[in-house]
Amino acid sequence: MKKREWIVFIFLILAILVLVIVNLFSGSSDVSINQMLDILASHNTNDSLGVIVWQIRMPRMIESAFLGGALALSGYLLQSFFANPIAGPYVLGISSGAKLFVAILMVCSYKMMFNMSSLMMVAASFIGSCLAAMLVIVISKKVKNMAILIVCGVMIGYVCSAATELLVAFADDSNIVNLHNWSMGSFAAASWKNVEIIIPVVLIGLVMSVLLSKGTSVYLFGESYAMSVGMNIKRFRLFLILVSSLLSAIVTAYAGPISFVGIAVPHVIRTVSKTSNVKAMICLSFLGGMATCLMCDLIARCMFAPMELSVSTITAVFGAPVVVVMLLKKKNSHQRVDK
Repeated sequence: MKKREWIVFIFLILAILVLVIVNLFSGSSDVSINQMLDILASHNTNDSLGVIVWQIRMPRMIESAFLGGALALSGYLLQSFFANPIAGPYVLGISSGAKLFVAILMVCSYKMMFNMSSLMMVAASFIGSCLAAMLVIVISKKVKNMAILIVCGVMIGYVCSAATELLVAFADDSNIVNLHNWSMGSFAAASWKNVEIIIPVVLIGLVMSVLLSKGTSVYLFGESYAMSVGMNIKRFRLFLILVSSLLSAIVTAYAGPISFVGIAVPHVIRTVSKTSNVKAMICLSFLGGMATCLMCDLIARCMFAPMELSVSTITAVFGAPVVVVMLLKKKNSHQRVDK
């Protein structure tokens, strides 16, 4: 990596470390430094503070970090795929498709009286993500204007969200009604059991993204160029969308749809690092997503404690202005070209 990329990398690592420490200490219950050191050293879960740190704050911190990284990486892959900085799992309706299928699974588990496992949630979310992504790809073949494609993605998201709300509205069981809170985006349900599944799946997605980085670098020059150097476009596009859908699915399955992280983080990383190196962008986007979700979850937990806000509320506050600036810059650049 270049010097500027290393500076951004080191800054993100330090930011993540600071946010990890602050997340462990912050919350409705105060923990002193001596108490925290004793709890971490002894792995003490016999008292209330030990339970809060080890069973609530620690898994939540790990889950928010890894899912944030997955979401930002998914956004970067989709932006590379569609050659559009506004593309992202939330905007294109991919997260909403995953949310709909998880909601259907929850309703079916209640109606048919079977236990819903974590792997079943991930599988349902992955299927929903893939179907929504495939639908967007089909539309992209028909529509060449990227602005219209984004609008179509937003419409897909609204349709899936409306269907999910209907399922929630007619649900009788209290556990399914709680789906409404999950559908707003939250890390509140974090647990070590979830973390054991999240970390391997996210790391698989990260490794696969790195393995696809060479193909992505070629693909960014355009399909015609990629075909001229002997690249199998169909196979590459399939793998790229599967990896992106997997990363988006694991986030939606355990935290619900989280807005703007997939769009804003890669753009900020690209602007700050001033790099077009795909491997560097993959690593930095992942770290940027980790830092962003750690910060946003901290604010969501602590701003109005003991009441908790949804993570999507906070990510929207930070992410929406970034998207607006992106759109304005894009418009200004087009105006300069026209002149």
